[in-house]
Amino acid sequence: MTYFSINPTLYSPSTSFSSPRNPTKFSSLNKVQNFCDFRAKPINLFSKKIQYLGNKRAKKSKRLKLFGPFVAYINNMKINDYRKEEDEEDNPPPLLDEEMNSKPRRIVLFVEPSPFSYVSGYKNRFQNFIRYLREMGDEVMVITTHEGVPQEFYGAKLIGSRSFPCPWYNKVPLSLALSPRIISAVADFKPDIIHASSPGIMVFGALVIAKLLCVPLVMSYHTHVPVYIPRYTFSWLVQPMWLVIKFLHRAADLTLVPSAALAKELLAARVTAGNKIRLWNKGVDSESFHPKYRSHEMRLRLSNGEHEKLLIVHVGRLGVEKSLDFLKSVMDKIPEARIAFIGDGPFRPELEKMFEGMPAVFTGMLQGEELSQAYASGDVFIMPSESETLGLVVLEAMSSGLPVVAARAGGIPDIVSEDQEGKTGYLFNPGDLDDCLNKLVPLLRDSELRDTIGQAAREEMEKYDWKAATKRIRNEQYNTAIWFWRKKRALLLRPFQWLFRLMFQASPPAISYR
Repeated sequence: MTYFSINPTLYSPSTSFSSPRNPTKFSSLNKVQNFCDFRAKPINLFSKKIQYLGNKRAKKSKRLKLFGPFVAYINNMKINDYRKEEDEEDNPPPLLDEEMNSKPRRIVLFVEPSPFSYVSGYKNRFQNFIRYLREMGDEVMVITTHEGVPQEFYGAKLIGSRSFPCPWYNKVPLSLALSPRIISAVADFKPDIIHASSPGIMVFGALVIAKLLCVPLVMSYHTHVPVYIPRYTFSWLVQPMWLVIKFLHRAADLTLVPSAALAKELLAARVTAGNKIRLWNKGVDSESFHPKYRSHEMRLRLSNGEHEKLLIVHVGRLGVEKSLDFLKSVMDKIPEARIAFIGDGPFRPELEKMFEGMPAVFTGMLQGEELSQAYASGDVFIMPSESETLGLVVLEAMSSGLPVVAARAGGIPDIVSEDQEGKTGYLFNPGDLDDCLNKLVPLLRDSELRDTIGQAAREEMEKYDWKAATKRIRNEQYNTAIWFWRKKRALLLRPFQWLFRLMFQASPPAISYR
């Protein structure tokens, strides 16, 4: 991740504030440090009454007594650095002290739907995130939908919130998570930071609770809903959905995204400020997804007993947004191959009907060692989806030693980069059948090429570790969110500082973002 540098500029503003009729003595006001967001202008409080009070020495002691608590509060604050207004849009905040990184934190995660029962791309991401936060000594509370919440998960405190099915996608449970029970539990936990998955319904509850408790809020964007809307409902809802996303993420202190491609799209849509969008590094469990899990019995199952035939594997949620109907056209052109769909979803009945009479197997949901075997027992992994925010199943397939043929869309190019195409996998233009077959057929016909690509993919995936990704979120991105949150709080206090200067003829107390 590219970080911007900080160039602090320190001023010593004049403490001489005479009559506003003398502009030269007020020139120093133009140099007052600007703590606010980009393009904000200092406020001039030049009321004659305030000026009169500011010069009236006889009433000074009374004023100090009256404003004593406010003065004491302000004087406890410190200024460590300022930033030039013209640099602020390009520069993110500095990392906080190493002492803060080593100190255990109390973190509340709002995750919808549940990472424990609902199988999706971010299930492994959040499960590994919770695991390694606990290993780093942090206290973790997880608020999620109520179905399938385990009794214990690496010592994290788990709370289920009563959920309801999504009107357009019944298998996705949603919950607002704003019951008095949950608010009270989070308040008693005294979190240092709140982290919510987005978009959804629960993220609104997380936003309300974060504001009520005055806690920094991080949102991580996992499901690109504007792409899904035209496939499940009305296209005119896309623009309102973007407005909702903007409202949520502008209220957050930091936004995390799983791929650079998605970051560019959110930036182009002006969802939030560019320096508040950060990358959540990819990771994969390279021990659970490994070529060693290749199984003859699983291959028999996936090929419907024809283990000697070429086997194409697809793993993931079976939804209409995944462009799985494209695979029907692919399989029509390569009748010598077999295809196995591992996963479940609302599009499964239509897909089974579409592939009726063809050499296709639908296993339903597989987990644990069975899922590891399913990946490792195939010959090629195929991913036609154009809506992946990252594509964790692609990472898992590559880690299992499978060559990948995937659509060049969404976050997939972050996994198989341009310079790695033909080395660790292949990408085809979305919806282009000829391009897809040109990449897929040579792999199916050349076992040596499959082995070479699969081995290179495995070696590439060994570089990505969930523990390192979690450590970066905890020690860098969370610190950034805290910095932005403190900066925003300083902005709210700024008018009171100016008032304090005008009334008591003193330099404004300093505010620290650290």
